[in-house]
Amino acid sequence: MRHCGKDFGDEIRTILSKRERRVIEHLSFVHAAVLVPLFNKDGNCYLLFTKRTDQVKYHKGEISFPGGVIDKRDADLEETALRETFEEIGLKKTDVQIIGTLDDIVTTITQFIVTPFVGFFPYPYPFRPSPIEIAELIEVPLSSLLNENCFGEREITRGGQKEVVYAYQYGKHIIWGATARILKQLLDLISSASDK
Repeated sequence: MRHCGKDFGDEIRTILSKRERRVIEHLSFVHAAVLVPLFNKDGNCYLLFTKRTDQVKYHKGEISFPGGVIDKRDADLEETALRETFEEIGLKKTDVQIIGTLDDIVTTITQFIVTPFVGFFPYPYPFRPSPIEIAELIEVPLSSLLNENCFGEREITRGGQKEVVYAYQYGKHIIWGATARILKQLLDLISSASDK
C-alpha cells in the first residue's frame, strides 16, 4: 500500500503546483467544486467517497466526491468545495489541508464546470453525513485504485446516446462518470511521479 505521510502530501503538492492547470470558462454552465479527500489510515493512503441518496436532484445513487454548486456567498471555488463538504459529511474546513487543484472538468448532461481540490484531513473523524444527501461513506485504499485491474471502460446509454466512460471497481462499488475522470487525473499524476 502507498504510505500516506507528510512526504507523500508534499509530493502531490509539488506535482500539482508544477503543472499548467486546465481552466474551463463557459458562460452558460454553472460552476461547482468538489473536495478530493485523502487521509492516512494505519499508515496507508485512502480516498473518501460518498454515495448519494435517491433524494438529491442530480446524480442520484452515484458515487462521488463531496461538493456542489457555487453559492453567491462563497468567496471562491475552494470555499464552495469546503462548505459543501461540511454540509454533506460534517468535515470542517479547518480540518482540511488543501494541497492543490486538478483540472476543471465538464459534466455534459447536468452542464456543470467542476473544479476539484485535493486535500488531506485527519482520521479517524467524527463525520456527520447528511441523511438527505449521503447514503454511505466509502473509504477506498489508494493502492486498490492504482491497481490496473480496478480500472476499465464501460459503455452506457444516456439521453438515447451510447458513450464510453471510465470506471473503477472497488468491491461492490463502481465509480464512474465525472468522479472517475477526476480520479483518473489524480491517479495518472501519482503514477507518472512514481515512474520517475
